[in-house]
Amino acid sequence: MSSSLREMHTMRAWRRLLIALLACAATAAHGASVDPRVSAQARAAGDADALLVMSDQSVPSLAPLGSNAEYHVRRRALVDALRARADASQRDLRVWLDARGIAHRDFWIANAIQARLPAAAVVEIAARHDVLRVDANSIIAVSLPGADAARPAPNVVQSVAWGVAKIQAPAVWALGFTGQGVVIAGEDTGYQWDHPALQAHYRGWNGSSADHNYNWHDAIHDAVGNPCGNSAPAPCDDDGHGTHTAGTFAGDDGGANQTGVAPGAKWVGCRNMDQGNGTPARYIECMQWMLAPTDLAGNNADPDLAPDVISNSWSCPPEEGCTPADILQSAVANLVNGGILYVVAAQNSGSACSTILDPPGTYDESFVIGATSSSDALASFSSRGPVAGSLLIRPDVSAPGVSIYSSVPTNSYSSNFSGTSMATPHVAGAAALLMSAYPKLKGRPHAIMDILRATATHAVTDPVLQTCGGTPITTWPNNMVGYGRIDVLAAYHDVIFMDGFDG
Repeated sequence: MSSSLREMHTMRAWRRLLIALLACAATAAHGASVDPRVSAQARAAGDADALLVMSDQSVPSLAPLGSNAEYHVRRRALVDALRARADASQRDLRVWLDARGIAHRDFWIANAIQARLPAAAVVEIAARHDVLRVDANSIIAVSLPGADAARPAPNVVQSVAWGVAKIQAPAVWALGFTGQGVVIAGEDTGYQWDHPALQAHYRGWNGSSADHNYNWHDAIHDAVGNPCGNSAPAPCDDDGHGTHTAGTFAGDDGGANQTGVAPGAKWVGCRNMDQGNGTPARYIECMQWMLAPTDLAGNNADPDLAPDVISNSWSCPPEEGCTPADILQSAVANLVNGGILYVVAAQNSGSACSTILDPPGTYDESFVIGATSSSDALASFSSRGPVAGSLLIRPDVSAPGVSIYSSVPTNSYSSNFSGTSMATPHVAGAAALLMSAYPKLKGRPHAIMDILRATATHAVTDPVLQTCGGTPITTWPNNMVGYGRIDVLAAYHDVIFMDGFDG
């Protein structure tokens, strides 16, 4: 990482710490703020689903570890520090909730507690000084790209999917690097883990039997009528979206369906949406599991089993309680601080400028991905920057996202899916190829971001000929395509020339 980038990341960490300290000071003086939706729901229904954001949102210190400490060591220290912070700051509130028989789910990655609060409890918590905010935990449907009903499913296989070929992944395979030794994770609608393109690549499959401990987590606990049920003990996809994205980052049936960018990688997953319906608590729960995976009972967390890269094809709109400064940002920041690359869809609200509107695509910590077509044209639906409150060019890069051929339940394939959701797993797979070729990149998400940005091709065209945020398509990077469409072969060849990379 260059010195300028390192200084920028350090400044962001200090900025988050300053904001947290100011918030703590305000809370000590005035008590917790309450989202009006929580109060209104509690009055109307008798109780309300809420996130209790603790006042202590400080950035845990990892001293005396140096910045160059081995990433597993740093991750373990980070998890220990986050858990210690939560245990100390949440202790009294947990006792208070237990004494009133209020069920709750506690999070350490973001220092928050989810609880269904009676109206009287909302009023009492508002007076507490250890709680910063009482946020709504609303269930809102995410606009997921689905199959195009106007276009029939293909009857012929594509062998190597066009998007995989476009970014030159097969050329990297030919050099001996297919993603081996790397773990890719997805947070999505779930997965058909035993799909022919996915089963052999699932970390929980040993060739003859499955063990879902540490390889799968379900954050859906209260759905009604969901085909996968609640707290599913094995990976299950209630929509098809997740199976399609996983097929793009790691899918290969060993025959004619080579759908994935990194077929030699292993994958794990977490379901964070109920048929596309998400909440902040569901998103946080999956993020926490990713930083320190657990067994199926939610116990015995092991940060050494965390994935190397996470593919995220979802967003959290304001109706769910998410804003650019929301509690989700600290969870994303902690994943990245833990050495995990967090790849995020730019969303599908184009073609207007400034349409990357919702977390996690609005966070500086995320690696944000736009979508392109087979002719390297920017997809009309691909959201554009700039992002309000950020100085970064967004999206970071773009990748194939139009009519992407990949796996779908049950044991089938389709090219009927288009969206930045489809572009994002191409980038997650590309990162896995780089880490496979250069293992020292593992645990260094900012270095991987720099490499993919620096080596992206400028062949992309913008059919709308926009100038978003003062950056026309003739200027690189720009707020339509970012630094360009990724080229993983160019990235492979360029790694050793990156400033600060030592092999």
